[in-house]
Amino acid sequence: MSAQSSTKPDAGQPATDYRPRHSGFVSAAPRLGTAGQPAPERTRKRRSRNREGLEAGRRSTRTLLWIILGAALVVYGFPFVYLVLTSFKTPIDTIAVPPTILPREWTLENYTSALGRSGVLASMINSVQTAVISTLLSLVLAVPAAYGITRYKTPSGQVFIMAALVTRMVPPVAIGIPLASMMASAGLADTPIALAIAHTTISLPLSIWLMASFFEAVPRDLEEAATVDGCSRLGALWRVVIPVVSGGIAVTAIFAFLASWNEFLFALLMTAVRSQTTPVVIANFQTQFGLDWGSMTALAAVFSIPVILLTLLLQRKIVAGMTLGAVKG
Repeated sequence: MSAQSSTKPDAGQPATDYRPRHSGFVSAAPRLGTAGQPAPERTRKRRSRNREGLEAGRRSTRTLLWIILGAALVVYGFPFVYLVLTSFKTPIDTIAVPPTILPREWTLENYTSALGRSGVLASMINSVQTAVISTLLSLVLAVPAAYGITRYKTPSGQVFIMAALVTRMVPPVAIGIPLASMMASAGLADTPIALAIAHTTISLPLSIWLMASFFEAVPRDLEEAATVDGCSRLGALWRVVIPVVSGGIAVTAIFAFLASWNEFLFALLMTAVRSQTTPVVIANFQTQFGLDWGSMTALAAVFSIPVILLTLLLQRKIVAGMTLGAVKG
């Protein structure tokens, strides 16, 4: 009795709390989760599984993209590859039925025959002159037009850019004959200048739209800082904005050059002998037995080389222009 009474609290003292209290140290035993594993270990495993799932999804996406890219390359690249292979075939192989992809006998006869014809070298020079003049005209007109439209935002500017898009939709044959008549009346018939002006009507609307999108990506703060430093509006355009959009100018120049380099209808309507371009000369490769496919493919392959070289030279500018404005702010 005495031992039991000694453990009881007095009436004036609070009852002793026999619940376990924190002793001031942390137990070294890991806390177990519902599955019997430590919680940090389960978290690491779950994150590892998530990462593996993401990597597997990325690998499958990359594989699918490479398959699509390979299929597109085959679809779009095979005609050009077949053209180049045909240019090395003998005249008999070019008209063989069924046709063969690889030449049975490799020869350079088609190249010597095509490049040795009269007027071929002159047509190449005419094509270069016409494309260069048309590209320069397109850039000189498109850069200030697109800059004014994007910076001033006037209703007339919006109407103008929409009108440019509408004119791009007009079939070239609808304006080719009137243009040929106008150039003949101005004394410019059968000249590279007349053909370059006609090609500018094709490339200029697209050039304005492209340059407008590139100018929209340039922050106005750059021009404001230039004006604070004493530049005029024209000085800010020339010294600040144009260097920023140089990649976009390269992209626009490529499209304008290609529009003139590959054009056939205007060249057929507006040229006779002196200013014929290479596409018209290629179309005239005929013999008494029909089209000379070997010489046509050989000259077409040579005609493709300047565009390929130009694209490779401006590759970095083209990539910079395509990504201009992708990240803003």
